[in-house]
Amino acid sequence: MNEKVRETIFRKVGQEPFAQKFGIQLLELEEGYSKVGMKFTPDMENFLGMAHGGALFALIDEAFETASNSHGTIAVALNMNITYISPPSPESNLIAEAREFSKTQKTAVYDIKLHDEQGHLIASCEALVYRKGTPLPFLNE
Repeated sequence: MNEKVRETIFRKVGQEPFAQKFGIQLLELEEGYSKVGMKFTPDMENFLGMAHGGALFALIDEAFETASNSHGTIAVALNMNITYISPPSPESNLIAEAREFSKTQKTAVYDIKLHDEQGHLIASCEALVYRKGTPLPFLNE
């Protein structure tokens, strides 16, 4: 993987307001692969006292965003299909990993798994991205 792309994406995720709001951290990044983490905190609960689906989706989406843009060109989501398997325990550390399994000049498809720190599967997602083919605009900052 291009080291400049890796360093820049790590920096941009650290500055991203949405990631900061949820405490999302980029842990690993390779071409077509990303691993992100966040702690499930009480302010992420729904009115049933369980993890809000939107909070879990946020972590999955960050893994998708970083994996699909890891080639150094702009990629935008076209479709995401998520299945919630089981709720995480309160205060658990969550990890989402996105893996590219198909890539063409214009599209790419990713398998994204969300686990807790014990390895329990929390959610699974298949996502499709449109690859614009233009360089990431912040690479020269």
